[in-house]
Amino acid sequence: MLDDPGVDALVRQWTAERAQDAEAVEASRIASEWLADAPSTTARPLPGIPGQRGGRDARWASVETADPRYLTAMRERLPEVPEELLAAAASWWQMVGGVAEAEEWWDAGLSPLDQRALDYRAAGLAPSDLARRLGPLTVLDHLRRGSAPAWCVARLQRQRRDGAA
Repeated sequence: MLDDPGVDALVRQWTAERAQDAEAVEASRIASEWLADAPSTTARPLPGIPGQRGGRDARWASVETADPRYLTAMRERLPEVPEELLAAAASWWQMVGGVAEAEEWWDAGLSPLDQRALDYRAAGLAPSDLARRLGPLTVLDHLRRGSAPAWCVARLQRQRRDGAA
């Protein structure tokens, strides 16, 4: 074949995959049908806390997955948004911040329901940074035009360094 052992191995693998016998094709078809008929595992029970040990009636108690304060605050701003979407966003914000921080992002011009708010936060941006100017545009304008959050953070740091020097 070729002089490169990696390329030779790839060509052998590709040829073996293309040259499957009738038995392998039939086994694959049966496995695919079986998996298609298998019951869905997406219908899982709600998370909960096991009941007290030692009791005869140990059932799962329902756990509130979303902060009710967050849901109330966001429902006031977006009454038409489905409860499931608000609950999903609340669960993410509970892990990284609180209701007050989510409202700060909202007030700065970026909905906390938008995944990019978490990405911007992870890059090091704060809600107060979104209104700062980088040249003729604000940070939020740059982000909306496709600039990388890391680029905005670097420019803000340079601006602070140059301003302090």
